[in-house]
This record gives sequence, C-alpha cells and structure tokens, in this order.
Amino acid sequence: MTQVSTIGTSGVKWGDSEKQQWLALQAVKRSYFADVVSQIDALGSEFSVEQYGQLCYPELAPATTEYPLFVLKPKSWQTDKPTVLVTGGVHGYETSGVHGALAFAKTAAAQYSQAFNLVIAPCVSPWGYETINRWNPTATDPNRSFYANSPAQESAALMKMVNELGVELLAHFDLHETTDSDNTEFRPALAARDAQTHDNWNIPDGFYLVGDSENPQAEFQAAIINAVATVTHIAPADENGEIIGAPLEQLGVINYAKTKLGLCGGLSNAMYKTTTEVYPDSATATPQECIAAQVMVITSGLDFILAQHNA
Repeated sequence: MTQVSTIGTSGVKWGDSEKQQWLALQAVKRSYFADVVSQIDALGSEFSVEQYGQLCYPELAPATTEYPLFVLKPKSWQTDKPTVLVTGGVHGYETSGVHGALAFAKTAAAQYSQAFNLVIAPCVSPWGYETINRWNPTATDPNRSFYANSPAQESAALMKMVNELGVELLAHFDLHETTDSDNTEFRPALAARDAQTHDNWNIPDGFYLVGDSENPQAEFQAAIINAVATVTHIAPADENGEIIGAPLEQLGVINYAKTKLGLCGGLSNAMYKTTTEVYPDSATATPQECIAAQVMVITSGLDFILAQHNA
C-alpha cells in the first residue's frame, strides 16, 4: 500500500477511481501457486484436499485474475468427533499464518486426528499473499468482512465452506501477525481510503493473542500463552496497559468483539476461539520461530481442550 498520499483528495473517501489507482500501485512479489498450492497438493496423502471457492478479479488482467481456494479435511469424516477450524492468510501479507497452518498440517495434525475433525484453510487471501497486502484487489479488508452479504469474496467463500460443514465448531484458531508495516503502510492507507483519522499505535514487540470479548475463555488463552513463551517472547503492554489500543486482559491477551467487527475469528459460535498475533519484525525472531509459534498455538490449544473434556 505504498504512495497512498498521491491518491485522491484529503478528507474525501475513495471512490472507484481512487481504488483503481491504488490497485495499479500493487505488484506481485511471490507466488501463491508455487509457495502454497504446491504444499497443499503434497498433503493429499494425509488429507482430503478440496477446492471450496474460486476468486475472480477481472480487474487484475492481464495478470492472474483467478485464484482457487483450498481446504484440507479428514479423509474420513466422523460425526462423533468435534470439529476444529484452522485458518491462515486471511490477511495475505501475514506470512507465518499461512505457513504455520501448513506446518501444523504437515508435522502435528496426525497426532490430533483421532480426537478431532481438523479443517485447515491455509491461505484465505491468495492475492494478498502474492502482493504482501492486507486488502484484496477492491481495497477491501477481508478480516473486517465476515458478515452476511460480505463485500469480500475471500470472506464469503470461507463462511460458505464452514456453513456447509453442517456442524458446530468446537474451536477456531485464526493465525495472524502484527507487523511494522501496519503503521507505515496499512493504517495510513485505511485513513486515506475512509477519509478518517487513524492514529498509529505502538507495535508490540512480541507475541500476543486476541480472544473474543463475548466468550473470552481466559484459561484457554493462558495455556496457549504459557506454551508459546517457550518458543518466542510474549509482548508486554504499553505505558497505558494496552496492546494496539486494547486493554490487556492478562499476560499477552487482549479481547475484541469479533463478530461485531466482522473478524474471521467471529464467523462461528465455537466454544474456543483465538486469534494469534506473531511479531515477525522483532530483532530476535526468525521466520522459522514465527511459524513454530503458530504451530505451538494450535497444539497447546488442542491439548488444553483434550484435558478439559477428558477430565
């Protein structure tokens, strides 16, 4: 989202013309098909690989205009097992969310498949992945678009897929990152698009979780934080006792009204819901460490659920 200061008129919301100007500034930097789809295909012996949607953006021509969306499901669905959803890449630029979901599928899912029906959507926003972008090609944020008649194809496709499962989710792990570019690119772009003031916030140095204010599940969040602390450092609160403008509920945890805000984490009534926020720009974090933290979230969360329900 570079050069947004050159787009439109200060104090006036963007229309179609301004959004097209913004789109013209975006460039493909990596390949969804080479980086992600190839790994999904390679998991075909362990999972049922299903296409759950097809994004179509003719305004991208002559570049790639269509992106297939894939989900990993159990080869044998068992109705007596609870269902767990893992989503990555709702914001395509948040790299460890995508590769963390894939790493879980490759390295850890098998040990939990006896207890759960695992449904894994590794990359919800493929164009965002390719262009390292928060928005989709229409300058819409998929992670503010999980509601009826969604303006984001990415969000609508995922909601339809989850609805067609025909089951109530027990848990949902939504894998994200908070990056320095949130302040340098994405929040300035949001302010320009909406003709509003969006003050920069302090980017926390470390990992944190976003729980659901309507169903916080504090012990669940705490168990995950304690486990992730063995992999990467946990973000402290700022001088106001907040993380990204929200009050700290406990170490490394804030809460949002997920459904009201149209967040991916609010798409269901799952008992256990958490949104991860890895900090890949930390001087002490490596890309592999960020991926490992995402995997640890899922495994420690599932371990907590198993302990609670088997007690």
